[in-house]
Amino acid sequence: MRARLLEATVECLVERGFAGTSTTLVSERAGVSRGAQLHHFPTKNDLVVAAVEHLTVVRGAELAAAATRLPTGARRTRAVLQVLGEHFASPVFFAALELWVAARTDETLLAAVAPLEQRVGREAHRLVVEALGADESQLGVRELVQATLDLVRGLGLATTISDDARRRGRILDEWAGVLDARLEEHR
Repeated sequence: MRARLLEATVECLVERGFAGTSTTLVSERAGVSRGAQLHHFPTKNDLVVAAVEHLTVVRGAELAAAATRLPTGARRTRAVLQVLGEHFASPVFFAALELWVAARTDETLLAAVAPLEQRVGREAHRLVVEALGADESQLGVRELVQATLDLVRGLGLATTISDDARRRGRILDEWAGVLDARLEEHR
């Protein structure tokens, strides 16, 4: 029942945003009585905080699974960027984005969201370092990896307004060339 409530919360966040997500709507979508929902999550923030924790696990698992399927060789960097681009343009990212925006002005939600997002950020950074074979002991490499994450996150944010997959693909193609050249300097 708890898992159904969390999944329904994420779906509502994606479809309706934070403001449009209510405990009543989540209960209906999950097929759970209002009383049962209130037993597990007495308030909307309780429900959303639990959904944030759930999203953290889901997002980490998705990235880790995708990283295991990456090819080797010359196209690996572009494949890493493809995985990141898809992740940051996914419904899971959009639900997390709704929570970020809501947490900006809600101290209780921010207290729950901020540490989880920091954990997700550290894990994503670690995965990208490993996937690219980047040596962060080299000057500028850590910043290059972080710039990569910021780029794909920004492209994902742009996708919330309009899906411009061709432009995103061209940008990631160019960035793959930059990354390969810069990382090769440090090998």
